Amino acid sequence: MTDPSDSTAPRPGADRRRNAALRELVEEMLASIRVAANRDLWTPEERQQYEAELAQIMGRVRSEAINKTN
Repeated sequence: MTDPSDSTAPRPGADRRRNAALRELVEEMLASIRVAANRDLWTPEERQQYEAELAQIMGRVRSEAINKTN
């Protein structure tokens, strides 16, 4: 456990805030979810489109995370 008074300890979420590409992907995903949440019903075509978009976004998130760890 880190000492909260230790100014050299990383702040929770600090790395996430510095990673602009990851932040942009997450914001894009959240925007898509907000749009979808404001609809009463999705047609099957809309659901398929949103699921495909989410899969693409999450694929980019995974790729970005893997590239940052290597």
